[in-house]
Amino acid sequence: MIEIYFYILAWYSFGAGLLLISMGLFRRGPSGLSLSIAASVEAGLVVQLILSAVLVFGGQTAAIDTWEFFGYLIVALIIPLGGVIWALVERDRWSTVIMGASLLVIAVMLVRMNQIWTGENPFVV
Repeated sequence: MIEIYFYILAWYSFGAGLLLISMGLFRRGPSGLSLSIAASVEAGLVVQLILSAVLVFGGQTAAIDTWEFFGYLIVALIIPLGGVIWALVERDRWSTVIMGASLLVIAVMLVRMNQIWTGENPFVV
C-alpha cells in the first residue's frame, strides 16, 4: 500500500462521506453529483486494488496478513456499490445519507487496511 495514496483516499472518502451526509440532511435526494462522488471513491478503491496487486506481485507483503488486506479491499469495493444501489432504488434524502455513511465506512476500512499493511497505526506518531 502506497502511504501517500492511502492518506489521499482516506481523507477524500471521509470528506465525501460528510458532504453526502450533509446533502441528505439538507433534504437533497440522490443526484448526478452525489452518485459521481460515490463513484469517484469507488474508482479510487479500484486503483488501490491495482496498486496493491502490483506491489504483491513485485514481492511485497502486508506486515500482518496479505489475505486479510485483500479481504478488506474486496469488501470495501462492495460497500459503495450497495449505497449507490440503495440510492437508485429509494430516491429520497435518506438514501443520500446512506451513501455518505458508506463512504465514512470506507475511510475507516482504509485506516484498518493501512494498519494491516504496515503493522502500525497511521495516526500515532
